[in-house]
Amino acid sequence: MSIVKDMSLAEYGRMKIAWVKDFMPALGAIRERMEREKPFAGMKITLSIHMEAKTAYLATCLQAAGAEVHATGCNPLSTQDDVAAGLASLGVETYAIHGVSTEEYKNLLVAALSCHPDLIIDDGGDLVELLTGEYSHLADRLIGGGEETTTGIHRLKARAKAGKLPFPMMNVNDAKCKHYYDNKYGTGQSVWDAIMHTTNLLVAGKTVVVAGYGYCGRGVAMRAKGMGANVIVTEIDPIKALEASMEGMRVMPMDQAAPLGDLFVTTTGCRDVIVGRHFAVMKHNAFLSNAGHFNVEVNGEELAKMAVRSFPRRNEIVGYEMPDGRVLNLLAEGRLVNLASGNGHPAEIMDMSFSIQALALEYMKNHGRNMAPDVYEIPQSIDDEVSAHKLHGIGMEIDKLTPEQEAYLSGWEV
Repeated sequence: MSIVKDMSLAEYGRMKIAWVKDFMPALGAIRERMEREKPFAGMKITLSIHMEAKTAYLATCLQAAGAEVHATGCNPLSTQDDVAAGLASLGVETYAIHGVSTEEYKNLLVAALSCHPDLIIDDGGDLVELLTGEYSHLADRLIGGGEETTTGIHRLKARAKAGKLPFPMMNVNDAKCKHYYDNKYGTGQSVWDAIMHTTNLLVAGKTVVVAGYGYCGRGVAMRAKGMGANVIVTEIDPIKALEASMEGMRVMPMDQAAPLGDLFVTTTGCRDVIVGRHFAVMKHNAFLSNAGHFNVEVNGEELAKMAVRSFPRRNEIVGYEMPDGRVLNLLAEGRLVNLASGNGHPAEIMDMSFSIQALALEYMKNHGRNMAPDVYEIPQSIDDEVSAHKLHGIGMEIDKLTPEQEAYLSGWEV
């Protein structure tokens, strides 16, 4: 039985789900085929992804493909209660409430897993954490699943290396149709959409410090630069640091960037990127935000200990007053700012990511029982199918090689 905040919100939630459906043509094409073929008939699927409209549409697509779907969120602050209610009203068992405590959040995850799923979709690794720990008995039917995000892949690979991953998982995050677009263009737009909406302040002219220059960091830095910000990038990888430099960003360690920045965005997937020694030298009214999965990149505990007081300033902004009178502003409790303070990635972007997820689950259903426990890359054929659906859905065509061109490229004679 679904656990949501208020079923009276369902009508508006359904409206939001219907809206994104119109802008997700690739997933729509996959749904049309799966609705005919019912590849997941008789199967149970649990998904833990940010509970908003695009996720809800994915859940309904899996339902249309024959599955009994159990859906929950992957972050207490990213759940949209109207969408959760709307999804529950569409027959998907939904366990998601905005703003719950850590213990309540865990209970919702367990409720979503209580069906003993055949397949899972995870975002950050919380489902896998439960299924490999005290709730391992709920994995008795599990074939495998797919992982959505960079942080989750890091955790999965560490588990696999240590021999602590008992079932196969697909690396959805690193599929070309996911990280090239979702991580770069999706994060680049949704982070600034959330920050600008939450602060109602100008980006142009500010010094923006972006921690990490992976695909997410590139997107955040690119959009900040395009809006007129002075961008500083911090990195640990010399190759990525050189790339940032050649794309017009200043590159330096966080210790040097801390006193210069007006607005900080962490995108590393690591912990303690911004800590006490950085807070000690930051400008008055600097803004701190995180676009990594967990709220460990900006050390909120150290910030709270250093402050003489904390106080709400706007929705999703808490001010921390330092002993010298400076105030540092933490957005969304240091959680994923683009989802905790915004609506997440645009529908057109998640169209590709969730198309990969749907096809990855189908692949796992067909092959998973013969796959050893490990982390597997998405087959190129799945990327090709999704990109073809996407191009067709937006009315775009591309060239094709002639037989003569194929022969030329496969040989050595001019």
